[in-house]
Amino acid sequence: MTKHIPPPGDGEGDRIIDEPLTEALSRRYLAYALSTITGRALPDVRDGMKPVHRRLMYAMRQLRLDPNTTAKKCARVVGDVIGKYHPHGDTAVYDALVRLAQDFAQRYPLVDGQGNFGNIDGDNAAAMRYTECKLTVAAQLLLDGIDEDAVDFRPTYDGEDEEPVVLPAGFPNLLANGSSGIAVGMATSIPPHNAAELIDACLVLLEDPNADTARLMEHVQGPDFPTGGVIVEPRESMLETYATGRGGVRVRARWEKEDTGRGTYQIVVTEIPYQVKKADLVEQLADLIETKKAPLLGDVRDESAEDVRLVLEPKNRNVEPEVLMESLFKLSALESRFSVNMNVLDAKGAPGVMGLRQLLQSFLDHRREVVVRRARFRLDKIEARLHILDGLVIAFLNLDEVIRIVRYEDEPKVKLIEAFALTDIQADAILNTRLRQLAKLEEMELRREHAELAEERDGLLKMLASDRAQWRLVGVGLKDVRAILGPDTNLGKRRSIFDTAPVVDAEAAMEAMIVREPITVILSERGWIRAAKGKVEDPSELKFKEGDKLGFIVAAETTDKLLIFASDGRFFTIGCDKLPGARGHGEPLRLMLDLDDKTDIIDIFPHKPGTKRVIASKEGYGFILPEEEAVSFRRAGKQVLNAGAKGAAFAMPMSGDHFGVIGDNGKILIFPLSELPEMPRGKGVKLQTYREGGLRDGVIFNAEEGATWIDTAGRTRVWGEWREWLGRRAAAGKLAPKGFPTSKRFKPK
Repeated sequence: MTKHIPPPGDGEGDRIIDEPLTEALSRRYLAYALSTITGRALPDVRDGMKPVHRRLMYAMRQLRLDPNTTAKKCARVVGDVIGKYHPHGDTAVYDALVRLAQDFAQRYPLVDGQGNFGNIDGDNAAAMRYTECKLTVAAQLLLDGIDEDAVDFRPTYDGEDEEPVVLPAGFPNLLANGSSGIAVGMATSIPPHNAAELIDACLVLLEDPNADTARLMEHVQGPDFPTGGVIVEPRESMLETYATGRGGVRVRARWEKEDTGRGTYQIVVTEIPYQVKKADLVEQLADLIETKKAPLLGDVRDESAEDVRLVLEPKNRNVEPEVLMESLFKLSALESRFSVNMNVLDAKGAPGVMGLRQLLQSFLDHRREVVVRRARFRLDKIEARLHILDGLVIAFLNLDEVIRIVRYEDEPKVKLIEAFALTDIQADAILNTRLRQLAKLEEMELRREHAELAEERDGLLKMLASDRAQWRLVGVGLKDVRAILGPDTNLGKRRSIFDTAPVVDAEAAMEAMIVREPITVILSERGWIRAAKGKVEDPSELKFKEGDKLGFIVAAETTDKLLIFASDGRFFTIGCDKLPGARGHGEPLRLMLDLDDKTDIIDIFPHKPGTKRVIASKEGYGFILPEEEAVSFRRAGKQVLNAGAKGAAFAMPMSGDHFGVIGDNGKILIFPLSELPEMPRGKGVKLQTYREGGLRDGVIFNAEEGATWIDTAGRTRVWGEWREWLGRRAAAGKLAPKGFPTSKRFKPK
């Protein structure tokens, strides 16, 4: 039976809203983006935490998982977090907890994990039912004062409980542990730092609020990664990064040379860059050896136990250790660049990029507020206790009357209030006092406690009335924390060091390892490339796939760099030692380079340093190019010529002083090469003017030797009257002389 669904009514229960789809999507997507930015991806500038981390810390505090207590199952913690505070999946919460416990991920771990919490190789942690956790000393410093009204609380997602809006944060956790996250339209990436250095910089700001970034960086030298490493970023670059909040830091593996006897050695890597998985790094280095992309490296072994120990063996004893490592830094993750983007939420919840000074000042402002709120909380407690003590002192002064009232009156509380002008709280305190405490000694103790509390109250009132005293108290608290996380402790000792990257020509050294032999580079029309040893005497004997034939044949050497000029104006570079052998048909060039099927190969030739070439487009524009500007080992090549819609025409060596061009219309124009500019890239200048068609071919020659062309029979013809075609660049030219090839080319293609 089909159920009848009535149409929506017009009453208050109608939830159908008539509005344009674009507006509905825009409003909802904006709400989603805002939620992602504030509730998931960006940390708070005050405590450096995202909501999931803050909720984990608070839930563990509520479970009393202090450093000196017994650890509890992580499943219990995760259950409390998702049940009370964080309505998300347990996997996401457990992953966040695991990261807080990893000493290779957190500079100052906030969770003391017991069990398998993963490793630097990238292995995952054990399931939450097998692992246990509790808070660390650093986490306690972040939570200190949370029960003393130091921060605001807000209702949880279901309204049944409360959670802190921010933690008291005893040290600058945002910069100490760093943070990373991707929101909608923005991201954050903050490296970890040394807490003692950060506190020293905070103390400088307390003394001089106008201190600039350069002065603060006298203390905050730079990042301090959990995995150590060597930071080789120039000082000027880091100064700009910390001033603007955006930039990057280059960090390298730390290594040392070990002699293995008889003049041989090996490299031992003891620290790797932050966030690099060791197993992936070993695999990458092994792949470089297998593909012969690291000719200086002979072997790699992972001998790590508790500490990192990667052993790198050179190809032979003649390889310099610095040269080997510089080559590997360029080719592998032994060097990485940590992007810095200090995008955070300020105290009002607004996202923004801050520099070092702004971040530290925001933290100090938060600490001042925490100090003031804790002082007021303590002041309220003191006032309440003094109030009770005043009542107890009155009771001791009138002890006999108090005993009589309590013993004989039906309503002793009311009578006490009437007789001695007490408050309800004071009367309750008197009635709850045990008889054995009613002694002369207790009266003296009460008066002593009253005097101490009154003195403490006066001190708190004086502090709350003075901004200077408040800032001084903030400094005292930071100095106490520095003693716990200072450089003299195992946890606080700096791990990353600073150095300058040595200037080593690793490429030259790698080339020196290649045996220099003559080869012949063969490229078929369909783009299959190979390298035959020696010189190919008879190209007609070369074999190709069915339907394919010879496109280019070039003599070269294994140490050469092969330049490939494409029709879209790009140059590609391949080391001749990396070309496939000539046993088979070779390999498709388009798999080695980012070349599509619509792009043709115009020319290939070995690079000769110091050589210059004239490159031109079919639209009739060109310029002189130094060959060094064309070299680039990127797969995408290097865009040198703006070839236009018709594409590139040629790239011929500059071996003369005059340049002759011929168009599709058969007209020839000759002009001095001095009229062409020398450029590293661009469109060039106009070579010849055409009404229709474009540039067909060109020739370069010396005026003293004269111009020539090659006829269809392969004979070289001397062109004695070439001066009749001499003109100014960009002219139209004159029709070719009689006998000129009908292909309208100076040389057969």
